[in-house]
Amino acid sequence: SEVDMVCKPIYYWLEPAHAFDPFQEYDVGLIALAFLQGSFAYGGWNFLNYVTEELVDPYVNLPRAIFISIPLVTFVYVFANIAYVTAMSPQELLASNAVAVTFGEKLLGVMSWIMPISVALSTFGGVNGSLFTSSRLFFAGAREGHLPSLLAMIHVKRCTPIPALLFTCLSTLLMLCTSDMYTLINYVGFINYLFYGVTVAGQIVLRIKAPDMHRPIRISLVWPVIYLLFWAFLLIFSLYSEPIVCGLGMAIMLTGVPVYFLGVYWDNKPECFNSFVGTATLFLYLTSI
Repeated sequence: SEVDMVCKPIYYWLEPAHAFDPFQEYDVGLIALAFLQGSFAYGGWNFLNYVTEELVDPYVNLPRAIFISIPLVTFVYVFANIAYVTAMSPQELLASNAVAVTFGEKLLGVMSWIMPISVALSTFGGVNGSLFTSSRLFFAGAREGHLPSLLAMIHVKRCTPIPALLFTCLSTLLMLCTSDMYTLINYVGFINYLFYGVTVAGQIVLRIKAPDMHRPIRISLVWPVIYLLFWAFLLIFSLYSEPIVCGLGMAIMLTGVPVYFLGVYWDNKPECFNSFVGTATLFLYLTSI
């Protein structure tokens, strides 16, 4: 009919002919930003590096864990997203606050309750892994003298870095001051990848400047170079696409500069400063017993 002929372009726009058809023009900056946000789901690949000291036979078990976990997680996550995109239209994906839950309600029927429980368990596991490993950063920094020595203390009975865990909890609560989860992911993702790139570049520099250094775990330099090329694309175009968000992330990062000057650069600290830090450390230690 004439009505169908007039409305056909509207129907076509609302419901793409193919599940993987784009519904807006491609933009390099937005693609880089999508990679940055999507990579948050793979953020656990570096967690084991933080707890190498606590691993049994780390030179064997660390590469083995990475070789097993990364392909397995990639396989599960990619095919889960393929299932979402196949079963749901782009409009449904954008309108959903929890894509996995909407997917379950659409396909699983009476068994749809499995999805929110699975998402909750996955979230809890991710938070547990993040807290378990990220707190070791503060613990190691305090042990090297870069942060207050209180953060390097370990519980006598449980042998866990309780002060570092509490400090991680406090910094996490500060990050929740923003209500936009995607903005928070952009903050964290941009800064994380900035430091990832610097770390990988440092590996190449050390391989050139100290070729005879003992390296129990050694890889070809091809992989760091490939990573740095992808890293440059990701950061440059993310900064181009979201300059304000990425700039704020860098501003948050620069808040660590005063901590560096107080904890590392300032060698000859006055006795009153050391006395104050020692008293505060002792007070916090006694209140935590």
